[in-house]
Amino acid sequence: MTSGHDERSAVLCVGRIYCDLIFTGLSRMPVLGREVFADDLAIAAGGGAFISAAHFVDVGRHAALVGRLGRDAMSMAIDPQLRDSGIDLSFVERADDAGPQLTVASVIGSERAFLTRRAGAAEPSTLDAALAWPRARHLHIAEYATLAEMPDLVTRAKGAGLSVSLDPSWDDALIGDPSLLENCRGVDVFLPNLEEARAITGERDPTAMLDVLKARFHCVGIKAGEGGGYAASADRVLHHPAEAVPVVDTTGAGDAFNAGFVDGWLSGADLPTALAAAISAGSRAVQVAGGAVRRKV
Repeated sequence: MTSGHDERSAVLCVGRIYCDLIFTGLSRMPVLGREVFADDLAIAAGGGAFISAAHFVDVGRHAALVGRLGRDAMSMAIDPQLRDSGIDLSFVERADDAGPQLTVASVIGSERAFLTRRAGAAEPSTLDAALAWPRARHLHIAEYATLAEMPDLVTRAKGAGLSVSLDPSWDDALIGDPSLLENCRGVDVFLPNLEEARAITGERDPTAMLDVLKARFHCVGIKAGEGGGYAASADRVLHHPAEAVPVVDTTGAGDAFNAGFVDGWLSGADLPTALAAAISAGSRAVQVAGGAVRRKV
């Protein structure tokens, strides 16, 4: 689908790196005062930056992870997955204050609930070297929280000649930020899910959401879960239905959608083709536990 070996075709995926504890096979979500038992538990490297990078690799594009990782036991536990992912780890900084950084995910079908602990600062000491890397073509920001912690990130990427995509990723403290869209100025591809798009735009109808967002960004992709996905550019608004596949775990499906969409966009695909690639990548992701399991395409 892409030419991952071109001199300047790689994607930098920037964001926090987590150890994910993913509980599946639950009869219901946990509530206060009651214990819930899960049938299965997966321990996986996580975070939007890592998962997106793994899916970029999965579709054939060289991807480098730009982030910080601790030296604690939980951080060390995901080291083998990082090494085996096929992701370029040249720009991963190891630091004592960067862990343990955990996400506990409870999963029932397409429904998920998360409990997360962040650790240390978001910006790695390797960021400038990553932006100056001769192979880098594009920067993917895995969550708005990363941009909130590094507010000059888009400007720095643009100064290095990179295009930029951003997934706002739900954060209770930030999703309602009235300056969110203005702070994302310069982003080329904006990739919220449906709930995030509602919160950001104040609109309920997907077409109305897209009208607001396409006035701000060159290209927009909205993930709608079982409803498929939406996309818009200056002159087009599209919907693509979801694929009928067995759902094991939806963790990371949005990041897979991002990778499929951005890879198509970077390859010069038209909007319908990029959206179809995004839906296909997301559909593959939900069929296995863990957000970044590599699969043959």
